[in-house]
Amino acid sequence: MKKATKSLKYVYLALMLFFLYLPILYLIVFSFNDFYNPSKHKDVFINLSKWNGFTLNNYGTLFKGAAGEALLLTLEIAGISSVVATVLGTAAAIGINSMRKRTRTAILNVSQLPMVNPDLVTGITFMMLFAFINSILIKMGLDQIGDFIKLLIAHISFSVPYVIFSVLPRLKQSSDMLYEAAMDLGCSPMQALLKVVIPDIMPGIASGFVMALTMSLDDFVVSWFVANSPVLSVHIYSSARMGVNPALATVIFIPLVTLLLIVNLRRIAREREYEIQNKKVKLKDKAQ
Repeated sequence: MKKATKSLKYVYLALMLFFLYLPILYLIVFSFNDFYNPSKHKDVFINLSKWNGFTLNNYGTLFKGAAGEALLLTLEIAGISSVVATVLGTAAAIGINSMRKRTRTAILNVSQLPMVNPDLVTGITFMMLFAFINSILIKMGLDQIGDFIKLLIAHISFSVPYVIFSVLPRLKQSSDMLYEAAMDLGCSPMQALLKVVIPDIMPGIASGFVMALTMSLDDFVVSWFVANSPVLSVHIYSSARMGVNPALATVIFIPLVTLLLIVNLRRIAREREYEIQNKKVKLKDKAQ
């Protein structure tokens, strides 16, 4: 009975992953399909049900035109915003973890608002905020905030809470005695933070970075309201009727999956090392 239950669990998990990733795998396969239409003398990415032959032309034209500009803008915004959000979120998590219980609870409740707030409300809020700031800058005779800066500020703002809630569990698992021991051994507060605390919570920081990067690449609504320069999601939405190059799915999906695998494999390896060390310590204690 137990074996049957375990088998059903694995079957359920396999089916769930299959239906979850099937559309993405379908797009990846068709990213190598030949969509060239001789009558129109161009690639028409509308029919995703007919296989015309293998080609790498879709990847050769990927960075050309509006799609290439949108992809590069998306990668720039995602890269910069995720790094800045990781730094700010990690610093905020360390500060929140050292607060008193009431203050910590209040700050955490406020930090959760961007996560539970609908994207539509967040996008309209940022749009009104930047419109207000630009109106003040115009009256002062200064330049308005550019689309790149607006996108960067918006993406950092909604990514920071995800980093905070990724780092905090790791901080709770970590012991304050490590920081105190580093201070007793002669480290300054900054040295103890960089050489002891940060390496100990690095798995949480890496998870927060991946989450921030994913949220930035995935965002559509906020970017739609904030800036006129289209990121990849906005470009795909605007060009859906004309057809979108399916190679974009591979370019976004493969790096994210690779990054997630690296982070998870490193965490599994460290957990195994800790288990081996704990077993060695227990064996030594028994031998003594």
